[in-house]
Amino acid sequence: MRIDKRIERHYAELSPQEQKAADTLLDRLGDLAVYNAAELARLSGVSKATMSRLFRRLGFEDFNEVKEHTRSIRSSGMPLGPQSPDGGLAAHLGQEQDNLRRLAESIDEEKLSAASSTLAIAGTVLLLGFRNSYPLALHLRQQLLQCRKGVSVAPQPGQSLGEELAGLGSGDVVVLFGFRRRPAEFRRVLQAAAATGAATILIGDPSARRLAADAGLWLECPVDGAHAFDSYAAAMSLVSILASGALMATGRSGRERVRKVTGMFDTLAEIEAR
Repeated sequence: MRIDKRIERHYAELSPQEQKAADTLLDRLGDLAVYNAAELARLSGVSKATMSRLFRRLGFEDFNEVKEHTRSIRSSGMPLGPQSPDGGLAAHLGQEQDNLRRLAESIDEEKLSAASSTLAIAGTVLLLGFRNSYPLALHLRQQLLQCRKGVSVAPQPGQSLGEELAGLGSGDVVVLFGFRRRPAEFRRVLQAAAATGAATILIGDPSARRLAADAGLWLECPVDGAHAFDSYAAAMSLVSILASGALMATGRSGRERVRKVTGMFDTLAEIEAR
């Protein structure tokens, strides 16, 4: 049980001093790692003994176990951020750079080339994105449509997935964006996509590694944020790389498609000239 739920369950039973300590824990769940037990006690205005007693009443052996617990909550994608505004932009920039570095270390050129080639030559490309992953699927579709046709995104509002997957087969590809806080049935969707005979590409953060065995190709991309929410900047960079690779892989047909799309923009006056 998450620590916030434990506090909620036992709050009425706590002494006034323990309630003060519990309030401090709830206020600082996102940055507990920068404190020790004595500092938290001082922030709460209680004794260190009271803080230790609260940990035990909540089912933790000591403060180290509390910190490990909150780290696991954050890694699951639950929004937890530091209460101090200090280091906002600098910390964000540092985390983004680290995410891009980790992305480069986890994916080699051979994998990128294989994924891009698959996106270029597939008969149909189906992009699946749920929750936070949906904008990534939409963006990849927009990029790929510049150089090829037959690209769709699911699920659409009010739509089920069955009719989308039923028409797929060998020669098609399904790209599944599986970033954390996925729907509970995500593995079943991945397995159903693979069962159609279509190639499958799974893109997700490290929490999706356990699903990688069910995918034809696994691309890992971190989304860790310096503050409360995950950041998808590295994931958007990966989408750009994949789309650029697909454009190169389509060759002349892709370049002709780009010209036709640009010409249609001009005809419809949809895009600003400058």
